[in-house]
Amino acid sequence: MEGILPLFKPKGMTSHDCVFKLRKILRMKRIGHTGTLDPEVDGVLPICLGRATKVAEYITDAGKVYEGEVTIGFATTTEDATGEVIERKDIETLITREQVKAVLLELTGEISQTPPMYSAVKVNGKRLYEYARKGIEVERPTRQVTIYSIELLDDREVFEGETISFKFRVACSKGTYIRTLAVMIGERLGYPAHMSDLRRTESASFSLDDCKTLSEVEEMVNNGTILNALYPIERALIHLPKYQISDKLVEKVKNGAVLETPEILQDIKQPVVLETMDHKALAIYMHHPHKPNLMKPTKVLHIEN
Repeated sequence: MEGILPLFKPKGMTSHDCVFKLRKILRMKRIGHTGTLDPEVDGVLPICLGRATKVAEYITDAGKVYEGEVTIGFATTTEDATGEVIERKDIETLITREQVKAVLLELTGEISQTPPMYSAVKVNGKRLYEYARKGIEVERPTRQVTIYSIELLDDREVFEGETISFKFRVACSKGTYIRTLAVMIGERLGYPAHMSDLRRTESASFSLDDCKTLSEVEEMVNNGTILNALYPIERALIHLPKYQISDKLVEKVKNGAVLETPEILQDIKQPVVLETMDHKALAIYMHHPHKPNLMKPTKVLHIEN
C-alpha cells in the first residue's frame, strides 16, 4: 500500500501518536507524517504510506493555512492555553476593528520570529522544551518566515473587556509559529497575549475536506475500501514545477542519471518533478551544484505504471 492519507489529527494526540496508531490499523511500518502538529492543535496532517514517504519533506516544506484564536490580556509560558500565566494586563480602552486589521497588515509578508521556549527547535543538540522543563533559559535562533495573508474572522467593530479574543485565518510558510504570531499581535496592540485555539485547515494541497479521522480509517480498512482514501504521490508534488521527459529517458531517470538542463528549466531554482508523458512522477531534480548546465536527482521515486 502506498500513497498520501490526509488525516484529521484530533486534539490530545501528538503527530507521532497518530503514526503509531496507523501502523496498527494499517498493519504496515513504512509510515511517516509531514510536519509536527502540537498535541493541543487539531486539523490536517498528511500521512505518507510506503514509497510516498520519499516525498514527505515536500509536503512539509509547502505552505500551511491555520484558523486560530488569539486572547489578549495575559501571556503564558508556552504561548498557548496550556501554559502558566506569566503576565497580565487588563484592557482598559476599546480596541477597534481597524486597529486589529492594521496590526494584521503589519504582520503580513516576511517577518522575524523567535521560537517559543516550549518548542521542538534544537539548540546545542537539545530541544528547547527540554531546557524549558528544567527552567533553563537559552538563546533562541531568530528565523525569517513568510505570512502570505491574515484574515480577521470576527465581524465586531469594537472589542472590549478585561480580556478579548478573536479568530483569524493565516496562510504562512514552513516554520511559522502561530503561537508566536498571536503573541506578536498582542504586543502590537500593547498587551500580553497568547494563542487560545488553533486548527490547521490546509497543508500543501490537502484540506479538511480531504481528511479522514482515525475511526474512519479503521472502518475503511475493515470494509476493504481504504484505497479510496489515498491520494497518489503526484498530489503531494502539485506545487512544484513539472517537466515531461521522453520515453527514452525514463530508465535513465529511474536509475538516477545526471541530465543536461533543458533551456526551459535554466532559471528555475526550486526542485523540478520529472514526469512521464502520462504525468507519472519519476524523480525530483535540481541544478547540479558545480555544473550549471546539468541537473541531478534529489529523489528517485520509481513510480510504476
